[in-house]
Amino acid sequence: MTATIERGAATAPVTSRQKSAPVKAPTPKRTGGFLGSSNGKKVVMAVTGAIMVGFLALHMLGNLKIFFGNESFNEYAHWLRTLLEPFVPYRTVLTVLEAILVASVVLHMWAAISLARRAGRARPVKYVAKKSQAQGYTTHIMRWGGVTIALYLVWHLLDLTFGVVNPKGFDSSPADRMIAGFQPERWWVTLIYVIALIMVGLHLRHGLWSGFQTLGWAKGRQKLLKLIAGGVSAVLVLGFLAPPIAIMIGFGK
Repeated sequence: MTATIERGAATAPVTSRQKSAPVKAPTPKRTGGFLGSSNGKKVVMAVTGAIMVGFLALHMLGNLKIFFGNESFNEYAHWLRTLLEPFVPYRTVLTVLEAILVASVVLHMWAAISLARRAGRARPVKYVAKKSQAQGYTTHIMRWGGVTIALYLVWHLLDLTFGVVNPKGFDSSPADRMIAGFQPERWWVTLIYVIALIMVGLHLRHGLWSGFQTLGWAKGRQKLLKLIAGGVSAVLVLGFLAPPIAIMIGFGK
């Protein structure tokens, strides 16, 4: 006996009563907590930037002591090294402050580089439209300005702190190193300081404004805070430039 199979029944789709398991979304990888996030890195930049601005302000005021005479400047330099003596050994406080400053610089650079790399990964394809001139200007100032400032700091330490490239050497007094370092025949050194400090001012102006934005202070106060950022930067730059230029034109002889 031959069984007949209907064509329609044989070719009909078979439906399974068993439901397929739901596809689970991939578990997002941890990004290192708050410091691993973009906001965390921006806060690191703002805090370390504030520390560096405070250092710059105090350092500028100390440099201006040269206008009160060599003895006054040397007393200030000695005071820095003997803070809290004899409770703590000689130069302890200054060393701690220098360590905090170095850590701030390193963390500031780490946060800036990390944010730049993250922005690049988030936008792997370049925009067709060109950036505005203002955006390009800011990018170059913050990128190359940071490199210029880092090189300037190395020279500054070798010149006025350790005396390696200073005519008077390390064994001389701080005031003697300052005056010898900016003599007219060393005009190129003064030029290095002028260029570097202008870059510091531009970098600082944009950095202060970015810090205000990160801390949420910029809403409704853009003009005021931009004015403050520009004013603080101008005061610091002029304050740092005053001693080198004054010495180069004859002060302290």
